[in-house]
Amino acid sequence: MTMSRRGLLAVAGGTGAALSLAGCGQEAQPAQSGELLRSKAKLPAPFQVPLPIPPAKKPLRSDAKTDYYQVVQRKASVEILPGLKTGIIGYDGLLPGPTFDVHSGRTSVIEQVNQLDVPTVVHLHGGHTPAPSDGWPLDMIMPANGEHGGGHHMMGGGNMTMGKRTYTYPNAQRAATLWYHDHTMDYTAPRVYHGLFGLHIIRDAEEENLPLPKGDREIPLVIADRAFDEDGSFLYPLAKDGHGVEQKYMEGVIGDVTLVNGAPWPVHEVDAVRYRFRILNAANARRYELGFDKGPAKFVQIGSDGGLLDKPVEHTTLVIAPAERFDVIVDFSQYRPGDEVTVVNKLDGNANVLRFRIARKAADDTSIPATLSSYAVTPRPTGVVRREWRFRRGDAGDHRGWTINGKAFDPQVMQAQVKLDQYEIWTFVTDVHHPVHVHLAPFQVLSRGGKSKLSEYDHGWKDTVDIRPAEVVEVLVRFSAHRGKYLIHCHNLEHEDMAMMAGFETI
Repeated sequence: MTMSRRGLLAVAGGTGAALSLAGCGQEAQPAQSGELLRSKAKLPAPFQVPLPIPPAKKPLRSDAKTDYYQVVQRKASVEILPGLKTGIIGYDGLLPGPTFDVHSGRTSVIEQVNQLDVPTVVHLHGGHTPAPSDGWPLDMIMPANGEHGGGHHMMGGGNMTMGKRTYTYPNAQRAATLWYHDHTMDYTAPRVYHGLFGLHIIRDAEEENLPLPKGDREIPLVIADRAFDEDGSFLYPLAKDGHGVEQKYMEGVIGDVTLVNGAPWPVHEVDAVRYRFRILNAANARRYELGFDKGPAKFVQIGSDGGLLDKPVEHTTLVIAPAERFDVIVDFSQYRPGDEVTVVNKLDGNANVLRFRIARKAADDTSIPATLSSYAVTPRPTGVVRREWRFRRGDAGDHRGWTINGKAFDPQVMQAQVKLDQYEIWTFVTDVHHPVHVHLAPFQVLSRGGKSKLSEYDHGWKDTVDIRPAEVVEVLVRFSAHRGKYLIHCHNLEHEDMAMMAGFETI
């Protein structure tokens, strides 16, 4: 049984919608792709709320090779803005969801239970994952009380299950900061906006043997923007007819409240020592250029999306597109107790993000080694398959949208067949800003704009690369181990929901 895109969406229902684009101009500033959505609620003063740390998820049981978990996707009412309650849909009812902290080579088997009233899909972003567990956008977990389907069956190229689904993650990859989030076809943006995202951290012996900050001096920073209605509920601009977001927000939804680990403009006490921060941009569309309001603090990058760099890279600021991760060390030892230093977003007029208060001097036995990893840059190979992927607005079938190679996403059409264990060079070409994400395998950036000199943010293994307007970027990629259907898409979630995805098959 197959359905049209609109027909499928009518069955799916829920907080997302089909898309009806009358036009997406290029009016957005080069730094941001999207339109600002202003809150109606009274917003708190910044730096009043402590920085929360998402709880670690505990397995139900473990054996010699595998840890078994259960996560319940459910509604919850949480206090984000002081004095107001916000309804979310969250993994275990949390915002962000619980953090999976696992070891390379140990398999995670996670039963996801859908207690919501909308279909969901889970994708482990950055995971080297078998196709049945990767989160194909039509492999939906239908609500347990759903009226549609009645069992396991195929519809529109997907394998739907009722009420729950088990995902298997081998974690057979380098230590890295991954994250998991919803990936439902045409509904990813509202699902993630309302709370379906969390961290998945993989560790290994190479990383553990480094003298890096650990314990409560290793802190995740999951950054996202949201807007709030008067009653504290999330504002998301669905069109009045239920078909997509309002036209003016088709380039992406940008909110006016910065959340870090689910708290608005939080504050965190630190000792005057080195800290490790695992930074994720979990926003739908907003970019950040993170910097400090005053010296001498800098970011020393030790890892990117796919794990440790070969050597540290120092940054005064960090430009982070949606879905990118930066693993950094910040040294607070040059501050005195009582000092405060604020992280700001320089792309938005030094807008506040979060603040650190230096609480006390303390001992510090950590260091940043000159060599971090055995990772080495792979030289550009010759005689390999080359593919071009063009990211542009265009005809998405029954609505105006965003396309790859002039085509809207069709779950039954693979735009490429890729042989396993062979390097390929993929070229990404854009019209406006697009953060491009490839499922299954990390890649190395080879060139930007025809120049082999890379951006300072392109180091290491990546799975998401930020591509500026009218830019050409080459990457080197090699897929291994898993055969099946995977995706390449824009990680501006409104673009993704407007059909800017393409399927490819590994063979």
